[in-house]
Amino acid sequence: MIKNKVYDAFNGDADGICALHQFRLANPCESTLITGVKRDIQLLDKIPIQDGNIINVFDLSLDKNREPLSKHLASGATVNYFDHHFAGDIPRHEHLQAYINTSSETCTSLIVDQHLKQGFSAWAIVGAFGDNFDNSAIALNEQQLMLDTTSMEKLKQLGILLNYNAYGASLHDLHITPLKLYRCIAKYKNPFDFIATEPTFNLLVNGYKEDMAKVKNLKPIIDKEKYAVYMLPNKKWARRVSGVFANTLSINHPIRAHALLTDIGNNSWLVSVRAPAKSKTGADELCRQFPTGGGRKAAAGINKLAHVDYDKFIVKLMKQFA
Repeated sequence: MIKNKVYDAFNGDADGICALHQFRLANPCESTLITGVKRDIQLLDKIPIQDGNIINVFDLSLDKNREPLSKHLASGATVNYFDHHFAGDIPRHEHLQAYINTSSETCTSLIVDQHLKQGFSAWAIVGAFGDNFDNSAIALNEQQLMLDTTSMEKLKQLGILLNYNAYGASLHDLHITPLKLYRCIAKYKNPFDFIATEPTFNLLVNGYKEDMAKVKNLKPIIDKEKYAVYMLPNKKWARRVSGVFANTLSINHPIRAHALLTDIGNNSWLVSVRAPAKSKTGADELCRQFPTGGGRKAAAGINKLAHVDYDKFIVKLMKQFA
C-alpha cells in the first residue's frame, strides 16, 4: 500500500514562509517542499500527479495554478489552499478546501492565523509586515499579543528582511534560497529566538543595508501627483531591493501609485507595481493586462515587460491611477 505523500507549495517571500511555518507548527509533518523566488508562483505543476497526495498551498495565486490544480483534484489528491491573490472562479470540489480572501487588508499569514485560531500570531505579524500590511499587523498585535513598540519593530524588521530575500530573477540573485531560509526558520517556535540566535538573520541584515544604500540616489523618470515610475539597472542588488523599495515608496507617498522597472536583459524589464497606500487597489488589474502579469490589489508585477511595450504600459498605468 502506497502511503499518502504530503507536499507543501509556498511562495518564497515573507508571507508564504510565515504562513507555512505557522501551519507546520500547528500540524507537524514530514513533507516535500516546493518553492522558489517570489515571482515563481506556478508551482503546482512541479508536483507529481498521484492519487492520495495531500497538497498544502500557501500564498500562490489559484488563477495562475488553475490547470495543475484541476489535474491534482481529478487524480484524487486532497488540496488545502491558503491565499489572498486574485483567484478568479474557485473550483468546487470535495477534495478542495479553499481559504482564500482577496481583501486588500489581509495576507496569507493572517488567513492561516485565523484558521489556526491565533495559535502562532507573532509569525503572522512577521508575514504581514513583510507583505506591507503594517496596519493589519498592528491590529493583530493589539487583539492578541500586546507586544511593546520595540518588540514590534523587531518583528517588522524580520518581515522586511524575509520579503527582501525573495526578490530576484533567479535563486542565484538571493542571499539564501527560500527553501533553506524556511528550514532555518522551522527550528524556531518564537521569532524573537530566530532574531537573537540565527546566523542567517545577520546575513540578511548586512545584505539589506548594503543594497538599500544604493537606492538613495535613484530618482523617478516620471514623477506625477498620482503616479511615479523608477528604472533600476540590470544588477543583482537592484533585483533584490525592488520589492522593498516599492513598499517604502508606497509608505512615504500614500496617495501615489509606483512602478519600478528593473532591467533583466533581453530588451525586457521586471516590473513591480504598488497601488496608492490610501486605496490599496488597482495594481493587479493593471498587471493582468500583460501576459506575465499578476498579483493582488495593492501590489502586483509583470515578470517580463518588453521594451517595445513601455509606452503601452505607461498609458495603462496613467489610466489606472490618474
